[in-house]
Amino acid sequence: MKKIILASASPRRRELLKTIGLDFEIKVSDVEEKCDEIHPAKVVEALSFIKGKAVWDSLQDKNLSVVLSADTVVSLEGKILGKPSDEKRAFEMLKSLSGKSHEVYTGVTLICKEGKEVITRTFHEATKVFFYEMSDEEILDYIATKEPMDKAGAYGIQGLGSRFVQRIEGDYNTVVGLPAARVYRELKYMGALK
Repeated sequence: MKKIILASASPRRRELLKTIGLDFEIKVSDVEEKCDEIHPAKVVEALSFIKGKAVWDSLQDKNLSVVLSADTVVSLEGKILGKPSDEKRAFEMLKSLSGKSHEVYTGVTLICKEGKEVITRTFHEATKVFFYEMSDEEILDYIATKEPMDKAGAYGIQGLGSRFVQRIEGDYNTVVGLPAARVYRELKYMGALK
């Protein structure tokens, strides 16, 4: 079995990996997260690859390791909503999501070495999320909790933000930040869990 290295500081991704029974280490890259893609699926794939490659390149022993990196964005009508820069932006994002559906994309990159060959798998999952209508007061009360401030789209489905979610179509864990079942399958396919 290869040593899994999670290239993410996200406590939510750590929790999801623990939930599916995987042991891992954390090594976060300080690479600048920029890409020229505009489609949300391509953006999360490109950014997950950039983060994973930076950590992979920094490893001393590549033969016994597999790097796992991920990136998540919220997309409303094709427009990406990242993490809010301030409370005003968080309000604007949540107001725009109120009473509508949107998509959450999580891109994942897995990198390992098999013999002399470096194997890279990059993929994404998408989940559709439907929000109830939210009053301005509800939005402001939610922002006051500070939960929205470090979340794509200004909400956390696994926290207080769940009170606004009417339903989802797809994988809940993709919205949290890592399609855990797909990651497990891909790691098995790559031979990293032997």
